[in-house]
Amino acid sequence: MRIDKFLNAVNITKRRSIAQDMLANKVVCINNVVVKPSKKVALGDTITINYLESTKKYEVLKLPTTKSTPKSLQVEYIKELS
Repeated sequence: MRIDKFLNAVNITKRRSIAQDMLANKVVCINNVVVKPSKKVALGDTITINYLESTKKYEVLKLPTTKSTPKSLQVEYIKELS
């Protein structure tokens, strides 16, 4: 699954366009490498998002099969590391 779709599907971002803007501004990394929106996400990857005043890290536990998932099931797909 593409990183821009993944961020939206697991409710890290509210809309895919926000995820694409974040990727265009080079604030999203997978395994400490800045990525483009077309980068594929794999199980076990570490996603880092560098916000203005903080940094969040997530570990990919499972890839969603649908376009969106309920926020209550977010813990099945990602684990927040920091």
